[in-house]
Amino acid sequence: MWCFWLIAAGIFFVFEIITTGFLVFWLGIGALLAMITSFITENIAIQTGVFVISSAILIPLTKPLADKFISNKDTAPTNTYSLIGKHGIVTIDINPIEATGQIKVNGEIWSAKTEDELSIPKGTEVEVLKIDGVKLVVSPIKVTSIL
Repeated sequence: MWCFWLIAAGIFFVFEIITTGFLVFWLGIGALLAMITSFITENIAIQTGVFVISSAILIPLTKPLADKFISNKDTAPTNTYSLIGKHGIVTIDINPIEATGQIKVNGEIWSAKTEDELSIPKGTEVEVLKIDGVKLVVSPIKVTSIL
């Protein structure tokens, strides 16, 4: 039965290489512990119990530690984040119903949308509020006239 556990561990480790979550690794470790148990006893229930219990213990105990070292929270800022707060001009009407709209900011054309599902006509000056995927989220700049 040790061959089964070794093959299972190998499969789990290959899946871990394919995925990015660092979760399947612990199932592979559990399978290796079950393989070691198979050298001591031939009882499948005990081997399966070692696999299930060791995997169930390893995942919650070591996941926070792994997350600490493999943190995705520190994202490297890119040039697009420098656009937040900048002003631009709508070049193609922003229409939330048709999901269309483009603006020109710093000489570049960007797809745009509004946060509050507002339509903005071509030629309107807008401010970039944030970035949502590949679109800039904008709002029109309110022009106040002094009388």
